[in-house]
Amino acid sequence: MNMIWNVSICVTALVVVLISRWWYRWSNPKCNGKLPPGTMGLPIIGETLDFFKSYGFNETSPFISKRMSRYGPIFRTNIFGSNTVVVTDPDVMVEVFRQENTAFVFSLPDAFGIVLGKDDAIVNHGKTHKHFKQITLNFLGPEGLKKKLIGGMDRAACEGLRSKASLGSFNLKEAAESLIIKHLIPKLISNLGAEAQENLMDIFMAFNLDWYQSFFSLSTWKSLYRSFTASRAVKKVISNVLLSRKESGEKHDDILNTVMEDEVLDDKYVIFQTYVIPIAAKDTTSVMISMAVKYITSNPKVYLELKREHNAILQNRVDKNSGVSWEEYKNNMSFTKMVINETLRLVNMAPVMFRKTLVDVTIQGYTIPKGWMVFLATSLLHYDPAIYENPLEFNPWRWEGKDVVNFSKSFMVFGGGMRLCPGAEFARLQVAVVLHHLVTNYDFTMAQDSEATRTPLVSFPNGMHMSISPIN
Repeated sequence: MNMIWNVSICVTALVVVLISRWWYRWSNPKCNGKLPPGTMGLPIIGETLDFFKSYGFNETSPFISKRMSRYGPIFRTNIFGSNTVVVTDPDVMVEVFRQENTAFVFSLPDAFGIVLGKDDAIVNHGKTHKHFKQITLNFLGPEGLKKKLIGGMDRAACEGLRSKASLGSFNLKEAAESLIIKHLIPKLISNLGAEAQENLMDIFMAFNLDWYQSFFSLSTWKSLYRSFTASRAVKKVISNVLLSRKESGEKHDDILNTVMEDEVLDDKYVIFQTYVIPIAAKDTTSVMISMAVKYITSNPKVYLELKREHNAILQNRVDKNSGVSWEEYKNNMSFTKMVINETLRLVNMAPVMFRKTLVDVTIQGYTIPKGWMVFLATSLLHYDPAIYENPLEFNPWRWEGKDVVNFSKSFMVFGGGMRLCPGAEFARLQVAVVLHHLVTNYDFTMAQDSEATRTPLVSFPNGMHMSISPIN
């Protein structure tokens, strides 16, 4: 009996030693220099659960603010199963973007591969990404929007709002997603029949970012499954169309045809990038539209100025039945663009950006080991009172007379470096077109429970419901 007891004690002691050693190694990762301060959280899951805690729309992430007050503007952690350094200093962020593809490269935590698929196309960088980005800009950049997209975008917005006017109340975010996908699909793949187009639209609508929140919520896992299933289904559709076109030699004036004819890009890359364009467009731009409308309904002065600007556009239009033109958007929507900039600043559609170190990198006396994730908390810039007076106030006039670019040390709403979003102008135009039809043709109100929270992406727990009625 004594021997069994002694063996049990020895085994228990050994297990405790091994676990303690494992925990110590987890908490103190190897580094050839001085790691930033911080903690790594629990083994395997790190501090991921704390990161996903919901917080108010106008609050700074408690996950970040607590650690900033304790460790400073640069600290280490582990989220999504990846050793990570969080950067909140704007000078360091700019330096990270400056060294892209030399010391840093775009990457996503491994957990994202569950939904998007573990394709190299997701994180492809260098010449391939640069090449594809230029192709994308041919459609989503100013010239492509002017020649190929603005007409369909205008018709979809007009028809979409008209169809909702008789419903009494509807979910604005879902309606915005629908009209975005509806006019993008024919530009994506132009030779689909009506039934196939409707099926593809349903698949795209099933994919959303609701899974990017607390893992304790059942709805998260349901959303994760739907998005995973939709991701596989849409890639299968695009793959079949791609194969059919290669066999038949058919040519079409759409995004898929333009991309597939490029000899630099392989089929896997073509399929992934073709399907990710509408997903990125609908899930981000629909939130922008929803929040812009919410801000407008809460600020009568903004609403009146916006209405004045768009009524003037109607009065000066030669053909009263024509839709929004590129010239009107560029030359006659100065206040609208101010509203959009202010919405972008407050909403922060990309509150964090991820990069990975290619080598050991030394910044401000700290070493970020090779292979670690770098988490750029760009959203903090947009709430900094040293940059924006009364930063939580919705004030479009703060942008008056300013020539805004999509990336600067104080404005990073569309990413930065090599990965600056090629759809930035598309998103701005889409919001402007919807606002034009809304303020010139309808009276509208938002439901009282249409509130926004962050997890850290913007979410609407009760939906974003509104009512519209034609102006008499």
